[in-house]
Amino acid sequence: MGSDPAEFVDHDYQTTARGSGTPFTRPAGSPGAPASHPPTREQVEIQVNETQARLEELKRAQERLERERAQLEELRRRQTEFQTGREETVQHLTRGVGLLEEAEFDRRREAEQMAQTLAEFRENLVRLQSIKQEEWTQEEYNIELTRALTAIENARMDWNSARLKYGILSGSASTATAREKGAPTPTLATMPFKDLCRIGLAMTWPVVLLAAAAVALLVFKR
Repeated sequence: MGSDPAEFVDHDYQTTARGSGTPFTRPAGSPGAPASHPPTREQVEIQVNETQARLEELKRAQERLERERAQLEELRRRQTEFQTGREETVQHLTRGVGLLEEAEFDRRREAEQMAQTLAEFRENLVRLQSIKQEEWTQEEYNIELTRALTAIENARMDWNSARLKYGILSGSASTATAREKGAPTPTLATMPFKDLCRIGLAMTWPVVLLAAAAVALLVFKR
């Protein structure tokens, strides 16, 4: 077949394509190019399975991170509880040690005073129980009576002094309870007038009795 002189032929392109051995391919989308096919059912199933596997892996990773977060939060809570509890307990114990030391010192001092009062009571009791009035002679009667009244007066003063310190000696349970709770001990300034008169009479009548005995002794000697 003869060639048409009017038809343009690129002899250089033909020579290059023929020499390289590369077949000519039309660009995609050009008329005559082969169309792309949609994915098959098997391909879609594979993609779905891969996506589901990735979701499950992410879910397991999320659960693992949530467990780690819960453990860290529990650790933080325990550390806070330890720090706060230690500080509060140290404060309570420090205050308690100070209060108990002070209370122990007061109780020890009160116990020492009570022991001294107890010793005085026992001494007075022995002294009064040793008085044998039936053994007094007529010549020594006034002297022995004076000694006995003096012993009674000393014992009574010790008794009245102790009553002001220890409410239990007055039979007042409320006073003893108040002292255990730290209430102040009643003093002469805070006592009712009736109690003051009673204590004054109890402390002065032995003196009056001694004066009367002395007067009687002088009259007897005359």
